[in-house]
Amino acid sequence: MAVISGPRQALAVASALGLVLTAAACGGGGDDDNAAATGDCSIYEKYKHDGTEVSIYASIRDTEADLLEQSWAEFTECTGITIKYEGSGEFEAQLQVRVDGGNAPDIAFIPQPGLIARFAEAGKLKAVGADTKTMAEANYSADWLKYATVGGQLYGAPFGSNVKSFVWYSPKTFTEKGYKVPTTWDELIALSDQIAATGEKPWCAGIESGDATGWPATDWIEDVMLRANTPEVYDQWVNHEIPFNDPKVASAVDKAGSILKNDKYVNGGFGDSKSISTTAFQEGGLPILEGKCALHRQASFYANQWPEGTKVAEDGDVYAFYFPSIDAAGGKPILGAGEFTVAFADRPEVQAVQTYLASGEHANSRGKLGNWVSANKKLDINNVQNPIDKLSVGILQDTTTVFRFDGSDLMPAAVGAGTFWKGMVDWVNGKDTASTLSYIEGSWPK
Repeated sequence: MAVISGPRQALAVASALGLVLTAAACGGGGDDDNAAATGDCSIYEKYKHDGTEVSIYASIRDTEADLLEQSWAEFTECTGITIKYEGSGEFEAQLQVRVDGGNAPDIAFIPQPGLIARFAEAGKLKAVGADTKTMAEANYSADWLKYATVGGQLYGAPFGSNVKSFVWYSPKTFTEKGYKVPTTWDELIALSDQIAATGEKPWCAGIESGDATGWPATDWIEDVMLRANTPEVYDQWVNHEIPFNDPKVASAVDKAGSILKNDKYVNGGFGDSKSISTTAFQEGGLPILEGKCALHRQASFYANQWPEGTKVAEDGDVYAFYFPSIDAAGGKPILGAGEFTVAFADRPEVQAVQTYLASGEHANSRGKLGNWVSANKKLDINNVQNPIDKLSVGILQDTTTVFRFDGSDLMPAAVGAGTFWKGMVDWVNGKDTASTLSYIEGSWPK
């Protein structure tokens, strides 16, 4: 699940705010791909629509939403387009309500291709205009564009991205206690046993996320599924070419359960394994800073959750390592996700905003503010501040990366954002694997 929502504190906020102090000015110079706070209104001339307003609805909120609004401050000043942004923790559920009630936003940032397909097939979305299509095709790979393509029509441009195959830890603690960063699954389990033998619970986790509770557990399953099998088997599972309760899936779920449902391993700082379901995902890894756990599997965007002043670096308070492969012969697959800007209206100003958000101009404007990852080819990695974000952008821009999109986001919304989430909550709370997977399989649309 690609929920990039609810950051309570962001790294480098002070520097980010400083970077945007010049964003309202319009009168300097700059190039098209690195146009953050250039003061040059001429580069926005093609987007100009004075006195208009465009509404955007998404799951991004709190500090990260502030940075998002700052990233388009110069654009709005120079184009005369007012962007009315709203972020919500109940985005997935409320978007459907708004659309059904005739109160759809002009633009939404949807992280689930399955949900994009449902809206497109229902005739609710507008296919992207020619300018947005040209911009998206220039700045994103065909692999990313296909996730928002339905019936041969492109309905959304890729936006923010994230890399999910990370395990967060404290380099300082590892150095003090002589722990080594594992590079294989067996080493990961051996490290967990080593830490557990000290009386400390090695892992901490949280999957509570309002109406989206359960999605962090689906990420666990997807990451393990991608490692316990080939990428081709992962694709078969996501596309329902093998059933959800196939033995290959059950084996991967049980392997994830060897950590998540093991009371010797979890849930450091919170309680037993069942406490995972009531622990907010934003708080899930914070016990690492208190020495109450050592490991937390979560995406690159978790960098936003550490308290202000936390040093994120290889020699810092926290950092992350690659979630180890199970079968070395399978290479180093990467699980990731992202949002897509889709439009429910096709007024000229709406198309202008959608096009701009797919540009290198915006990617670099947002990148310079910190805490931002995108697969946009025009994003200059030197504009990315956070070490984890730099690592993630490098992975996304590497043409040799074996990348797979978040499985639950690709599945039909009734499953991926419904029974899969709920099933994982029940599973964490004690339901057996076979019953859980049969329940999810039974919900797959016929």
